[in-house]
Amino acid sequence: MLSIFDQGPPPRCPAPFNLAAHVMRHAAALPDKVALSVLSPGGSDDWSYARLEAAIRGTATGLLQAGLLTGDLVLMRLGNTVEFPIAYLGAITAGIVPVPTSSQLTEPETAKMIADLAPAAILRDPAVACADHPRQIGLEELHAMRALPPADYNMGDPDRMGYVVYTSGTSGKPRAVAHAHRAIWARQMMVDGWYGLTEQDRLCHAGAFNWTYTLGTGLMDPWTIGATALIPEPGTDIAALPDLLRQHRATIFAAAPGVYRKMLQDHERLDLPDLRHGLCAGEKLSRHLHEAWTAGTGTELYEAYGMSECSTFISSSPAHPARGEALGQPQPGRKVAILGPDGPVPQGAEGTIAIHRNDPGLMLTYLNAPDEAEARMQGDWFLTGDQGAMAVDGQITYLGRDDDMMNAGGYRVSPVEVEAVLARYPGVTQVGTAAIEVKQDTQIIAAFYTGPEKLDEAALRTYVEANLARYKQPRAFIHLPALPMGGNGKLLRRALPACFKALSE
Repeated sequence: MLSIFDQGPPPRCPAPFNLAAHVMRHAAALPDKVALSVLSPGGSDDWSYARLEAAIRGTATGLLQAGLLTGDLVLMRLGNTVEFPIAYLGAITAGIVPVPTSSQLTEPETAKMIADLAPAAILRDPAVACADHPRQIGLEELHAMRALPPADYNMGDPDRMGYVVYTSGTSGKPRAVAHAHRAIWARQMMVDGWYGLTEQDRLCHAGAFNWTYTLGTGLMDPWTIGATALIPEPGTDIAALPDLLRQHRATIFAAAPGVYRKMLQDHERLDLPDLRHGLCAGEKLSRHLHEAWTAGTGTELYEAYGMSECSTFISSSPAHPARGEALGQPQPGRKVAILGPDGPVPQGAEGTIAIHRNDPGLMLTYLNAPDEAEARMQGDWFLTGDQGAMAVDGQITYLGRDDDMMNAGGYRVSPVEVEAVLARYPGVTQVGTAAIEVKQDTQIIAAFYTGPEKLDEAALRTYVEANLARYKQPRAFIHLPALPMGGNGKLLRRALPACFKALSE
């Protein structure tokens, strides 16, 4: 048998359709229910469904009154506050296309995005770094928009562009991934296929408002089914999370593996009486960490695999737990295969994880780089770039990348992008970067470089802080007499961790 998972397509997305209208579809029936609680040790800032929808649709009115048109792109340079999801859904309500970005990006990084996108405006918190743009809509304007009369939802073709997110590709140049309004419809496959989420749940996500993992799993998906989203206030220390989970009676907790790891470092056991289970994504969950969490809390962790181009589509869940070292299985409604050069490989054989082009959650294209999007296709299959093997029951084991992409706290980072920045630094003749393990289950990005002499590490840190988002910055700088090279003269990035290990011994 071949490595193909296909149990039939999901229900077709209705038309006309609007992503924000779908997310807020329960607001009329649940006006007084708490949709969002921003948590703090002293209490919470609660947003009912009625208050949230009014703010979203008022923002849509304000953006249209500001002269923005249906189809315009707006770059979001907002901080880790409730303004982020309100502005995001407000834009989509009006048919405007938001581009959410990490507040950690530097001014030079945003300058490249502005040149790439030519956005009609920037939604801007002045405390967040951003290159110049002639039309910036600030926080005061956004706040005032909430009180405006509600705009109608801009209904239309579910296949039209709804939002754009950025990802780092293997070329090193971040690509703008265009998603359709129907992407939110596809996320319904995660409700049973990963979350086990119900309307009665209180889902707490540890991430920032402006992280796409939080935006989807922590906010959009709970609201779509009428549940309550819990988000710790900005600046909350990880050590405070167990108390917040108890105090606010979280039933599901979502975070990257590093958050679970740090919580367990401070507590041998965690008393979380309302917690049913945890959700984990962003980087591979180790068996050791999984077992430690289960032993320390008495609850399960369910892992998911996905990417910016298609969110999560393989996962374990309460209904379908992972077996052994497997990630889980494709969610019901997904069509997934493991491919070799000639197509699907036999069950149990290694190949590239791929998802069918008809999946409603798959991106439309890379903006301004459609050829690169088409290059990711093999027939009707979109190649993820990750290796895996599929068992006879559909469970998929993750076997690593087929390139050198790094993972930093749940963010995928291209080594080429980091190396291009460091290569411009005076005194660096050659540079290579890789993720290295500094202790069990803990990796950092390290930069290995050659040059006439060892460079001042403090100066290097200052340089990367000015030119790279924090999650892209190397945490170690290692001077070598030569970098490992292959027979064709290409850098062997996969040999760099061994160089670090040899120097550490």
